[in-house]
This record gives sequence, structure tokens and C-alpha cells, in this order.
Amino acid sequence: MSALTDSLPVSPAASPAASSAALAGGSARIDRRFASLKAEGRAGLVTFVTAGDPDLETGARVMAELAMAGADVIELGVPFTDPMADGPAIQRAGLRALAAGVTMVKVLDMVRDFRRTDTDTPVVLMGYYNPIYAYGPERFAADAIAAGVDGLIVVDLPAEEEDELVRFTDPAGLALVRLVAPTTSAERLPLVVGRASGFLYYVSITGITGTAAADISKVAPSVARIRAASELPVAIGFGIRTPEQAAAFAAIGDAVVVGSAIVQEVEQAVLDGAPATAPDRVRALVSRLAGGVRGAATPAAS
Repeated sequence: MSALTDSLPVSPAASPAASSAALAGGSARIDRRFASLKAEGRAGLVTFVTAGDPDLETGARVMAELAMAGADVIELGVPFTDPMADGPAIQRAGLRALAAGVTMVKVLDMVRDFRRTDTDTPVVLMGYYNPIYAYGPERFAADAIAAGVDGLIVVDLPAEEEDELVRFTDPAGLALVRLVAPTTSAERLPLVVGRASGFLYYVSITGITGTAAADISKVAPSVARIRAASELPVAIGFGIRTPEQAAAFAAIGDAVVVGSAIVQEVEQAVLDGAPATAPDRVRALVSRLAGGVRGAATPAAS
């Protein structure tokens, strides 16, 4: 069981201000961002970091730098003890965050604090179902939208079993972003995308994060196949690390996702004995990635 399941306080009732923020956010904030990107004629940059890595204070600064450096959407990883899709770098980040005392409550607090200065950048929590189940799906959906979360990626919740969460997230206004893999069959694809919202996340490699480079010649036809099945924007992730790779994939997708490379910047700051430099390191990398995405050819309309 994850440390995130321990000692959950009773949630306070949402204030009028929190309710107003919830109405302005959720899937609507994601929809607005992708509509804006389409109007600009470019793809978006989705950046992933683990919440509270290497500690809560530094993690909050890292999150703020993502948006200021050019991230269009932020994926905030909820640390978990048994991550099945995450490679070594993100696994280590999760362990650092858990050792620093990060819980689901503190993840939501981090988003709430972020919303005090940024009400535009969509925030999507990415993680596993165990912490949500332990928190209570109905309570989690209410608390997440009140904190300013816009969507969820729940890696290990298959479409066949998603109703136990979607029946709470849909009314709350939270988007449920679905993962589509290279192994997703033509027969299964409609089921996977059928109740998705916000955007679709195409996993461009088979395997875990941060372990292989994506092959654009194989990704392009898969993205076309997904677009034929859904009108949602398609973000391409896994295996994208450099500004050059980001630019190449931005030309075929509605967004590109970079995670392990950013997480490794945080880790290097820790290894160098200077964790406080992590936000600066992240800002420098994300600025380069954003430049690559913005300099890419206009993506095909979804």
C-alpha cells in the first residue's frame, strides 16, 4: 500500500471561491488551452514532474517554473510505491517524494497553492488507482476539482472498470485522459476513447518511461488512426527527451509530452548536493523544449 493512503484528514467544505475556480477549470480549462493552441497553429508542450520531488517546497517551485518556462499543460505525478508504467528515473522520484512525506492531501494542496498565481495552465494528475480508491473516489473527485485539478490519467484503471471513478469525475467536471498504446487493437480503440475527455495520450513506445526513443515513422500512422476514432486532441508521450525530438513529434500531434528528461534534471540537482537548484535546471530545459515545439511545423488539425 502506498504511503498516500495514510492519515487522510476530513475534507473541509469547498468555499465559494473554490467552487468558482472549479467551474472555471476542470475539462473546460483543458478544452480552452487546446482551442487556443489550435488558433495559434501549433502543438502544445505537456510537461511531467512528480509532486513533491525532491521535497514539497522545492517541488512547488519546480511546478511554478514549468508554466513560466512554456509548458502548456502540466502533468503532476502522484507518487506511488508500485508504479507499473514508470521507468527508473520516475520511480526514484516517487520514492524521494514519499520519503519527503508527500500524500494525496499534500498533492492537492500543492495544486491549490499553484492556483493562487496561475488560473490558466491546466493541471492533470497522473498516477495509479490505489491512492484514489483509498481516498474515496467520490471525495477525491470533489476535493480535486475544488483544488484546481483539471483532469486525471489513471494508468492502471482499464476502460471496462472505469465507471467506479467516472461516475464521480464526470459530474465534478474532471477530464479523464485515456492512454492509447501501440498495442491497442482496432476493435478495442473505440472502447478506450469512448468516455475519454480532455485529450488522448498516445504512448509512443511499448515499455516503461525513459527507456527508449520513439520512432516517428511508426507513431504517425497510429496518431492518424486515433484521430479517425476520436475528435479529442492527441498528445504523444514516452520516448521524447530533446527539443529536436519534441519539434519532430509536434508536427504530427496536438501536443508532445516530456517527463523523464525533466525528472532527471531534478535528480541531478539532488545528486550534485544542490536540490535547491532543481527549479532553475528545470526552467532551462523546459524553455528549450518549448522553443522546439513552437518552432515546429503546424500540426495537422485534429
